[in-house]
Amino acid sequence: MTTPSAATSSTASGQAHGPAPARAGAPGGRRGALGPVGLVLAGGVSVQFGGALAVTLMPRAGALGVVTLRLLVAAVVLMVLCRPRLRGHSRTDWGTAIVFGIAMAAMNGLFYQSVARIPLGPAVTLEVLGPLTLSVLASRRAVNLVWAALALTGVFLLGGGGFGGLDPLGVAFALGAGAMWAAYIVFSARTGRRFPQADGLALAMAVAAVLFLPLGVLESGTKLLDPTVLALGAAVAVLSSVLPYTLELLALRRLPASTFAILMSLEPALAATAGFLVLDQALAATEAAAIALVIAASMGAVRTQVGRRRRVGAGANLTKD
Repeated sequence: MTTPSAATSSTASGQAHGPAPARAGAPGGRRGALGPVGLVLAGGVSVQFGGALAVTLMPRAGALGVVTLRLLVAAVVLMVLCRPRLRGHSRTDWGTAIVFGIAMAAMNGLFYQSVARIPLGPAVTLEVLGPLTLSVLASRRAVNLVWAALALTGVFLLGGGGFGGLDPLGVAFALGAGAMWAAYIVFSARTGRRFPQADGLALAMAVAAVLFLPLGVLESGTKLLDPTVLALGAAVAVLSSVLPYTLELLALRRLPASTFAILMSLEPALAATAGFLVLDQALAATEAAAIALVIAASMGAVRTQVGRRRRVGAGANLTKD
């Protein structure tokens, strides 16, 4: 996996598959530049509130059972809505979608094993180290390293400056989920370029669901058929998979992987908010300061990307003139 090329390809894909970039100073230029960012933020809000709901469901169905319901319901919904073509794709297309599905299944499974052992906030804080590492590896601009460092500071501050008091296995699961999250970002972008609309996502989700189904059945058995569990599982699937993954796939067609990865540093802040509203977990002063740092880093990354697009657009116009 070569993350620098993923960032470059993601930028190119925005020109190939998305709307043509607006010229600098043209009406709608700002809206076109910030559109993908809005998709990412909306997806982040959805997935964290879905994660908080999933925590309340775990005592009923278990961690693996919740993941199974999430992936299975999401796969059914996406396959029905997208009705992706199964023919006409190359081996590379199918390979990309399958690896994307494997990364998705592993990311979800490891994360839910983590939150079954440690609180939601620290779990997401550790998990986001994967995208942050990707942002450093994928970026070719020094200023993005500054934003990544600022976000990393906020992430560790949100974790209370250390994670020594947490279950080591839970920490290991969260770090593994972070590594799979980085892989998810890369292969989500590649899948979005190879399949129209959300077809690739639907196929990848089906792969993930098939892979995880035996694990969920072994752990939860007939609990998965309980009407309340099914209803809550469907809600988790929509909030944590269908909406965010679709929005992120669309965003990655127009947003470089490095910028997207830094935006993922907002996830601990969103998780803390969801934990406060849904799980009644209060925020300390240091946690609020950490959230401010993470948001500042994400805003800086976005402004850097918007400014770069404007300069590139202005340069192209001057060349044409």
